[in-house]
Amino acid sequence: MRQTAPTDRTADGENGGESGGENVFGLITPEDWFRIPLVPEEQREASVSALIKRQFAGVDDQPVLRRQAEEQLLGAAEAGVEQGGVVLYLSFLEAAGIPLSASLLISRIHQRFDSLDAVSALRGKGEAALVRLPAAGRAARRRRSERTREARRLGTEFDDTIVEYFVPVPDRDEVLMLTFSTPLEPIADSMVELFDAVAGTLRWQKTAQPTQPAQTTQPTQTAQATQEPRGQQG
Repeated sequence: MRQTAPTDRTADGENGGESGGENVFGLITPEDWFRIPLVPEEQREASVSALIKRQFAGVDDQPVLRRQAEEQLLGAAEAGVEQGGVVLYLSFLEAAGIPLSASLLISRIHQRFDSLDAVSALRGKGEAALVRLPAAGRAARRRRSERTREARRLGTEFDDTIVEYFVPVPDRDEVLMLTFSTPLEPIADSMVELFDAVAGTLRWQKTAQPTQPAQTTQPTQTAQATQEPRGQQG
């Protein structure tokens, strides 16, 4: 498992308009989950390019396949942005040579979290319940199955298994949404156990707002040092 330090902001701007600093979140993910920051656009495109470079290392005779893969990844990333996504993780785990395909989209919902309303809204659309995450506290969780457009396009016989977590952002009228997904219906229960384990590592940290000009570079330096996990290094 790879630990991602709390460097993903839940608010735009230097401190999200909060006088006490901004809330950032961190997760512990498996080593072979590749992290793609979705904003800004330049960082998103650079991360996709780094992933394509890694996946096609040593392969110089497949330019069409490489271009198609890059376009597909950019399309998935842009779709995530349209859903309010800030970070996209893609799994490249394997077991006995079989890819364990999965994704995690982390999005922001700009509304106040009410646990009872959240579960009521989710009822009838899967298995919904209130849960408590070890470090992040109360949340709503839903598990459901969905026949995605990609599954229909590929002609697969399985539905995607989706697990969603809705977690209130401390001191803000905002919800962090974690959307885990896998097309591996035959081993869905095992994949869901992994998803729940990753969600259980979610934690918050409020960054201190600098009070002196000389201190303004320190938080940025720390974030830059921790935002590039193994696998994204060029």
